[in-house]
Amino acid sequence: MTDEETMLRILQETKTIAVVGASPKPERPSHGVMRFLLTQGYRVIPINPGVAGKAIQGQKVYASLAEIPEPIDMVDIFRRSDAVAPVVDDAIRIGAKFIWTQLGVIDKAAAAKARAAGLLVVMDHCPAIELPRLRDRLH
Repeated sequence: MTDEETMLRILQETKTIAVVGASPKPERPSHGVMRFLLTQGYRVIPINPGVAGKAIQGQKVYASLAEIPEPIDMVDIFRRSDAVAPVVDDAIRIGAKFIWTQLGVIDKAAAAKARAAGLLVVMDHCPAIELPRLRDRLH
């Protein structure tokens, strides 16, 4: 499956997204991407231990993936590349289906581990860029 085919499948099958590294600061990329995903009809759950219990974009913030009380389809990672592996481990543990890392975020070993566990993986792309680009091919 090509990266584009993987992105299409993830964007079509995803209903609930956990944004790891979500920021309450409007100037941060994660804030804008989260807002965009919400406007596209996705259920978006922010993960940020520094503001857990508060809200970002009107959505309750959780400290970790393990605390989310509902199934997660996609884990969108806004963290440095060296912080991806533990997030992938958590995503596997909670039964997420997809891993998506943002622009510049690459961990090939973590991607291989996720794929070995049956998850689809997209790295170094932004869903807020790819969704409009692929819109005509969705659904």
